[in-house]
Amino acid sequence: MKLISFSVTNYRSITAAYRLPIGQLTILIGPNNEGKSNILRALVTALGVLRNLGRFRIRRGRLRPTYVMRSAYEIRSTYIVGGGYEWKKDYPITLQEKNPNGESIFNLEFALTNEEVEEFTAEVKSTLNGTLPIQLTLGQKEPGFRVVKKGPGAATLSRKAEEIARFVARRIDINHIPAVRTASSAHRVVDEIVEKELSAVEENEAFQKALAEVATAQAPVLDQISRSIEETLREFLPNVRNVMVTISQEDRYRALRRSCEIVVDDGTPTLLAHKGDGVQSLAALSLMRHSSEAGASGRHLILAIEEPESHLHPSAIHQLKTVLAEIANKNQVIMTTHCPLFVNRASIRSNILVHKSKATPAKNVKQIRDILDVRAADNLQHAELVLLVEGDEDRRALEPLLKHYSPELGFAITQGVLGFDSLMGGANLSYKLSQVREAMCSAHCLLDNDKCGEESAKKAELDGLLTAADSTFTICQGLRESEIEDMYEEDLYASMLHHKYGVSIASPKFKGTAKWSDRLRETFRHQGKQWNDQVEAKVKADVSELVQAKPDGALNLHKRSSFDALIDALMAKINTIAASKK
Repeated sequence: MKLISFSVTNYRSITAAYRLPIGQLTILIGPNNEGKSNILRALVTALGVLRNLGRFRIRRGRLRPTYVMRSAYEIRSTYIVGGGYEWKKDYPITLQEKNPNGESIFNLEFALTNEEVEEFTAEVKSTLNGTLPIQLTLGQKEPGFRVVKKGPGAATLSRKAEEIARFVARRIDINHIPAVRTASSAHRVVDEIVEKELSAVEENEAFQKALAEVATAQAPVLDQISRSIEETLREFLPNVRNVMVTISQEDRYRALRRSCEIVVDDGTPTLLAHKGDGVQSLAALSLMRHSSEAGASGRHLILAIEEPESHLHPSAIHQLKTVLAEIANKNQVIMTTHCPLFVNRASIRSNILVHKSKATPAKNVKQIRDILDVRAADNLQHAELVLLVEGDEDRRALEPLLKHYSPELGFAITQGVLGFDSLMGGANLSYKLSQVREAMCSAHCLLDNDKCGEESAKKAELDGLLTAADSTFTICQGLRESEIEDMYEEDLYASMLHHKYGVSIASPKFKGTAKWSDRLRETFRHQGKQWNDQVEAKVKADVSELVQAKPDGALNLHKRSSFDALIDALMAKINTIAASKK
């Protein structure tokens, strides 16, 4: 059961409804104090009420408690605990005097799997076309609940609101991680996890028998207290007939579910409350993974996170993004952020732009950059995918090669969608990848197949900046190590080397399995020529110019497989970017 859209009206600073699409990973983006948190908290409020619908009856579209409450305060508290809504705090202050009976309106639409549609038919005795739109109203009265369906079956579904409410309550769950993640918030997450897991134990016969024995042992003490209070009250109120002090079964269950401590042992066992902000924040966030993997007792979990970047080191942010992506494969994740690193590049419309309490799905990366005031480098102003290469000569050669061998990539380059950037040495890979992410671009790397390229890629992977799908190595058949020049036809540059440098590559020193620059170094020295970094850079630049002049004959048929793989990888990412805008 998946949430596919949400809107809210008259909640805090939000007075107008905007239907927001909700995907597996939805990002609410915008500057501070523009309404991101209010939208997320509105969603958390609505889902909190839905999760607790099993505790209520529904009469005339209003929720009624299923058990006798002891006071008006307890009735009110039930709604506050269930959804976290308080009219004086959550209904727009500017409207309270004008509309003292005003209500906040929450619209949620769920998509059901084929199996869930069959379960719905069996449990509710009504048919459904695969989507279930629900409207909640919260105010100073009891919460309102109705199914917002049109057509001939709408009236029937409205009459079965209570059955539908219980169907929903059994299948969804919400886990909210606030922006301020202290030890107490980590405890709250742990308490919720423990409570969910222990709820299964409560069905155990031995557990129920043990709890009955506890109730039996407590009964005489409670009876004695009841009689004492009754006798005292009768002295002042002769009409008092009876006084009962009781502990409900639910309260006993709750007391046994919530008695845990978190101790972190990093050399010295220490209570989490005594750790620093960064550790406390990471503890609360790390518990998300367990919560999602636990499966929320068979329910579909929606994870709501406020500003996951708070208190975290940049390297931890990269790792956290990977964790959130993993969680989103199984459950839904909705978060607020003003950090460009969390932008969902896989689905541009899943990034919701929030500005002046108005929310709309993003249409392109430029809109996201503008709202976050992100300044991309001049050559990447319009880029959505950046190809990182080791040197400037690689960059200058690859652009004409890609344009010649792939018209689609040529169009992307011309339009500025595919951009290029140079590492100026493989050791700069992690730094450049961080820059590209901050500019909200996707990245792909073409790296030399040598020790430096391998070590740089490994470091970037450990930093959470690179995956195997994001890199291509210049692997050439028959060579231990190789670089981009190894893919070129020798006839392309043989004449230039002979006339400009007086070097013949017919030398036996140019043979072997080493990479191109190592073989050429030995060839130069064997023929009495100087070789250093400056000479190497000049020769590579000259070869690059030849590739630019004649890309159609530049590649060796037997050594170009890495180049073909690069085209495939870039096309896959370009297609993903195009699909994300639909």
